[in-house]
Amino acid sequence: MSMRRIFAFLVDAVVASLLSLVPFIGWLIGFFYMLLRDGLTESGSPGKKLLNLHVTTKYGEQITYMESFRRNVIFAFPVILSIIPLIGWIISGLLSIVIYVIELLAMANDPRGRRNGDRWAGTIVREESIYY
Repeated sequence: MSMRRIFAFLVDAVVASLLSLVPFIGWLIGFFYMLLRDGLTESGSPGKKLLNLHVTTKYGEQITYMESFRRNVIFAFPVILSIIPLIGWIISGLLSIVIYVIELLAMANDPRGRRNGDRWAGTIVREESIYY
């Protein structure tokens, strides 16, 4: 399992959190950012780009927004629940933790380091060497 992938996810979560602070529509912008982030640039999300990771199809091609949606939709379910004050926030937080653990275990047990979202979208995260 790659620590770079975990840090890239955390960078993207911070970006989404900052976007969600925009009055009125920030939550929606942050939500769609998390769904579509891997299709934004050639290498994937800003977090992945920062950590020299590239999301591609299993054939090495750049992924589309639809593939990004498919690989990240599992993380969207708890966010939708957070619309409900208090109880939704609690359920959303607990469900998010469960999903993160399941995805980390899937990534750790897959020979190619794919999580469930990668399998559903037919994608793979490639690590580029950070040494020259």
